[in-house]
Amino acid sequence: MRTIGRGSCAAGLVAVALAAGLTACTGGDKSDDEGAKACSKGTYAWSGIRHTETLDALADPIFFKKKTASYTSHLKPVGDTVYRPTVTSVPSGASAAGVIKALGAHLKVEEPLAGPSETDEPEDDHYFEMNVGDLKGAYYAWGWISLVDADFTYSCGSDEPVKGHVRTWTTTGSGFMSCADDPAPQETGRAAARKTCPEGSKAAKAA
Repeated sequence: MRTIGRGSCAAGLVAVALAAGLTACTGGDKSDDEGAKACSKGTYAWSGIRHTETLDALADPIFFKKKTASYTSHLKPVGDTVYRPTVTSVPSGASAAGVIKALGAHLKVEEPLAGPSETDEPEDDHYFEMNVGDLKGAYYAWGWISLVDADFTYSCGSDEPVKGHVRTWTTTGSGFMSCADDPAPQETGRAAARKTCPEGSKAAKAA
């Protein structure tokens, strides 16, 4: 099984998020420009954080009659849902990207969360390659997306706190397992086994 990361520097992101989104504001009488600047440095309070892993790609049933050294699996889209990061009620002086970065800092993610410019949509040319040797019998392969939802309250100086919601994702990934093995640790993998493994196989029966 392997997870596909999105290839960015998490440490740098956390530093930026802390500097841009988590510094306390200062009060006092200020001009409109100064007030906007102050409110770009508010504080976030997070609640209702929910992580959901969704099955979004699935291979046809796989069966090797004799030992095979490698295999390339075509992962077909499950449904037609297009995922896009969203932020409702973006605070004045902030940005959707800044809110998502602040959430990433709060979650201490190893890789940056998907930003506003990213999309994850069904693709007909998604393939999974496995090179482990001695493949024999029934197998299954699938793809997933790890979504995260969170509510936030943004406070800055004497301004009225702003409440909003974020939906984005941490990673996408794919897996390949034998139907004769124990069930996959992930629900998406267990769902894939139920859909494609032979009836009565260990992965499907115990899933």
